[in-house]
Amino acid sequence: MNDSYVDKVLIVEGKSDKNKVKNIVKEPVEIICTNGTISHSKMEELIDFLEDKDVYILVDADDSGEKLRKRFKREFPHAEHLYIDRMYREVATAPEHHLAMVLLGANIDVHTEFLEMS
Repeated sequence: MNDSYVDKVLIVEGKSDKNKVKNIVKEPVEIICTNGTISHSKMEELIDFLEDKDVYILVDADDSGEKLRKRFKREFPHAEHLYIDRMYREVATAPEHHLAMVLLGANIDVHTEFLEMS
C-alpha cells in the first residue's frame, strides 16, 4: 500500500484488473489487488489502512467475485460497490468504455478518451 495519501481506494481482484483500471482512471486512486482472495491478517491490515478513505469495490461478475464482495460488505459496510455488466464477467475483459462509465458513475475521474465509443 502506498505511503502517499490518497482519499480514494479501489479494490480489485487481479493484477490484470488493476492494470486495466489504472489506465482509465485520471485522478490519484490507490488500487489494491486481492489476487482473488484475502487472508484474515491482510483483511485486518486493510481495515486499519482504509479507515478514513472512500472505498470502492470492483470485482468480477462471477462466483469468486461475489464471494469476495460479500466479505467486503461485511468488513466495510460503507464501501461503494461498483458492478460491471454480467455479460462481461471479468473486469479485465470488460471494454474500457464500459469500465470508464462505471467508474465515472462513482465520481471517479477518468480519461475522456475512454468515454467515447470506438
